Amino acid sequence: SRERPAPAVFTRLLIGLDGSPSADEALEQAVVLGRRFGATLVVGHIAERAEAEADGAAMLGRAAERVRAAGLHAEVELKSGDPDTELAALAKEVDAVLVGRRGSTTQGGELGPTAASLIRIAERCVIVCGARPSPMGACAIAFDGGETSRRALDFAARFASILDSTIHVIHATADHAAGVRIVGVAEAVLSLQGVAFVTHIEPGTPGEVVARVVANTNCDALFAGAHVTRGRTSKVTVSHAEEILRHTDI
Repeated sequence: SRERPAPAVFTRLLIGLDGSPSADEALEQAVVLGRRFGATLVVGHIAERAEAEADGAAMLGRAAERVRAAGLHAEVELKSGDPDTELAALAKEVDAVLVGRRGSTTQGGELGPTAASLIRIAERCVIVCGARPSPMGACAIAFDGGETSRRALDFAARFASILDSTIHVIHATADHAAGVRIVGVAEAVLSLQGVAFVTHIEPGTPGEVVARVVANTNCDALFAGAHVTRGRTSKVTVSHAEEILRHTDI
């Protein structure tokens, strides 16, 4: 029997498919979330060459059948152009876009170019999926007190309140006193919303600390803000979320 959907956090989910195993993993994760929230799944493929559109259409047809077999409503989007910009445009009409990662999953692995670009440019939540579907029941958040980090916290709090789960607030710093002040902001927000939480303040880089806490707590969902820092040329940007994701596979 189909499980009863939870109150909607996600009503429409976009899955970027390219025929790779990691994209198939993203589709399976979308099915898990779709069942939980009663969401419509939009399966999308961006053909970089016109001659590849027929193969893309066939792949989307198979994906739509998989979604319908799970008891969910499916929509299909076949576009041509640059995958990241076209997926970002499609994402404006959904609540979140799910993509797979590439590389070794022992330590997360490098993100594929489409996933990395989407983290930077998409106006919606980007869910980078691990090697296997996650129930997303034990939530961690990488929190540094910044604007995007606070938005991620608000989203995680909403998600956790629906699932009645605990949030692990993670902050990386060698200055424990300063860390206490920063995570105090997160503690106040979660307390007001009645969400259970545990805080972790540890020395190290954000990626190292998050990976360590996730391993120790068995968290299976990670929230992080996607702000970027510019290099000296003002042309190169590095997303904090990318650095964290390279160390984890959830």
